[in-house]
Amino acid sequence: MRDMQDLRKEFEDFNINEKACVDGTCASDEEAELKDYPSYTEALYAKLISPHVSGIYISRWDIKDIALVAGDSMAIHPRKRMFELLMKYASNKENMESVLDALKAHMEDKIVIYDEFIQNFPASSEIFQAKIDKARKTMKLFPQIITEYFE
Repeated sequence: MRDMQDLRKEFEDFNINEKACVDGTCASDEEAELKDYPSYTEALYAKLISPHVSGIYISRWDIKDIALVAGDSMAIHPRKRMFELLMKYASNKENMESVLDALKAHMEDKIVIYDEFIQNFPASSEIFQAKIDKARKTMKLFPQIITEYFE
């Protein structure tokens, strides 16, 4: 009987920890600084394109649209290759600012959609609010990107 109580307690603890880790927001998730990556393209890919970190999934078509808004035109390739091409375009401060502005606008559009989900389906707020918070945190990183790599 004691083993069953221990198992029940373990399961309850597991459920509590699962709730705290919704959408990858566990306390054990450590965030690396931009300097910790071998190149700024890899650092930005990890920070901006990873939905686990940025809160928003950015598809190949999204990257194409972001590039177009920023002033670049590109064909569809694998996502990582498209991001590398976008970073090649954003090799100077002005272009990077354009890319980050376009990315911010894209993320704001997604946040509006997430807000609509929260309003229409209140039970989804736990999931979508975490994504919104991550997206806002990612957007706060944009000035640091400019400072870190172009000043």
